Amino acid sequence: MAGTIRRRCLMEDDAHGVHDYVADPRNADVLISVNGEMKRRDEAVVSVFDSGYILGDGVWEGMRVSNGGVAFLPEHFKRLYAGAKTIDMDIGLTQDELTARLMDCLKANGMTDGVHIRLMVTRGIKKTPYQGPRFTIGKATIVIIPEYKTPVPEIIAKGVTLFTVHVRRTGPAEQDQKLNSHSKLNCILACIQAEKAGADEALMLDADGFVATCNSTHFFIVRDGEVWTSPPDYCLGGITRGNIIRVCREAGIPVFEKRFSLFDVYSADEAFITGTFAGLTPVREVDGRTIDQVGGPVSQRISGLYKQLAANSLTPIT
Repeated sequence: MAGTIRRRCLMEDDAHGVHDYVADPRNADVLISVNGEMKRRDEAVVSVFDSGYILGDGVWEGMRVSNGGVAFLPEHFKRLYAGAKTIDMDIGLTQDELTARLMDCLKANGMTDGVHIRLMVTRGIKKTPYQGPRFTIGKATIVIIPEYKTPVPEIIAKGVTLFTVHVRRTGPAEQDQKLNSHSKLNCILACIQAEKAGADEALMLDADGFVATCNSTHFFIVRDGEVWTSPPDYCLGGITRGNIIRVCREAGIPVFEKRFSLFDVYSADEAFITGTFAGLTPVREVDGRTIDQVGGPVSQRISGLYKQLAANSLTPIT
């Protein structure tokens, strides 16, 4: 029933989230790891005094499982632990111990393919609602949510629409965008504005009006055979973003991290967004301007190269 409703909504409303997925009834019975204990969905809860609930105080990662392994696991954990150190938070487990806990969760669910993982670490329980870490009691809270999630094929085939929002990406002086924190309110506000405008995703600018990134994905354009994306100053150090740049360089495709404006976007030959969930997704329209080649030859080639790299990166589920 839920899948029928979702598909009806897609047909009635052309705008939808770029993270929309094919409904899977198996998700009703998945086991979620809460501090190492397996809980059913309706039993997987954390305290109202948890730092993540009260303040958005924590870091997280999204990962993909396919063909019996987790893609780019070392890269994701490197970013997770770097983020935890940045906010002076002790995860409480070594990377090997956290890997074991992740694998235990996947094995408990019998999951080997078509899975998206949300791994969240917060500072833990507060003795009272307050910002100061000294009011935290106990260890960090670690939650692992694995779900069967496959991107909706129609979205990948048709491409998505973007709308440039007024909400800007902040610089390191405000909140460093390299930090993959639970505090995502600026991105949520951007997402809301884009949805109100009838678009699938928000395109966000930096403080000077140059293109920065999207609210939940990274943004690339193709011009005259060259691939452009913004510098890392105002965007998350995306794992998929970095790997797209990597495969371009290894394949001899000219790729540049450079500042560019909406002028360059509106007149681009191709455009696409990237993220852990769907990999590479074409963009068909930005602010009402149609992109000439939706899923054009450069985008298609890069997508194939990325999929191969991801397949070669798998850490086996053991």
